[in-house]
Amino acid sequence: MTGIVVVGDAGLDVVARHDLPLPHGGDARAKIRFTGGGSGANTALWLRFLGADTTLVARIGDDSGGRLVTAELEAAGVRCAFALDPDAATCCVVVMVDADGQRSMLADRGANQRFRPEDVTPESLAGASHLHLSGYVLLDPPSRPAGLAALAAAKEAGLTTSVDPQAAAHIHDPAAFLDDVRGTDLLMPNTEELVALTGSADPLSAKELLSTVGAVVVTAGLDGATWVDAHGVTTVPAIETECLDSTGAGDAFDAGVLTTWLAGGSTVDVLREGTRLGALAVSRVGPQP
Repeated sequence: MTGIVVVGDAGLDVVARHDLPLPHGGDARAKIRFTGGGSGANTALWLRFLGADTTLVARIGDDSGGRLVTAELEAAGVRCAFALDPDAATCCVVVMVDADGQRSMLADRGANQRFRPEDVTPESLAGASHLHLSGYVLLDPPSRPAGLAALAAAKEAGLTTSVDPQAAAHIHDPAAFLDDVRGTDLLMPNTEELVALTGSADPLSAKELLSTVGAVVVTAGLDGATWVDAHGVTTVPAIETECLDSTGAGDAFDAGVLTTWLAGGSTVDVLREGTRLGALAVSRVGPQP
């Protein structure tokens, strides 16, 4: 396995953990911390955690937040191929985590929303064997052309590709989204995204997508994960762990799957590593290792 390029958001997270329901118009006590965030940055850092040579392609603001995000990623060994936006702030997400570890998010994609095709340069793909795209890029109309450009450039360069849809609520036109990812080697939806794409929560419904993509890996939380391709279906159970914060669990799962798949692992090993990383992610606060 050589380099992996991740295309997606990089930003800052404000994580607020609250034990009681939020009172409308009132106050609530919370434990609050600031962390790096963005689905692309999360996956890139988990890939580095596993030893992968990783490049992150994104657009950030020319501001203190962007400089902080860049410094932390580079300190962890991620190569940052960032475009600097002089007019938009770096992405920021407010993440509210309840007593069960489940998160709700208020997201301002900021400069990431202005991601452009020219931000994906030949230099950013140099030395890579695989490109992973965060679905937020495709699902937001202003950044969609850049997501399509990234997939096209990867295919032209002979890279394998993967896409995580990321947000079922933003898949308003499933047929258009599937057309955008046509020819992708690996599609990585969770159950809600699978429902948005097929109308069914049954992992076997992913077979309907095999005329569009090479394989589908479905995450189902406590119900484990399933790999579906032309050779059959493989399922592994989830790993039991205390859930402190579910933020970024899917991003960590993606990293575990990609490193093992690209190294030639079996589908069972691929899924087990994905569920291991996902369990590790929810056992800590914040989306990054």
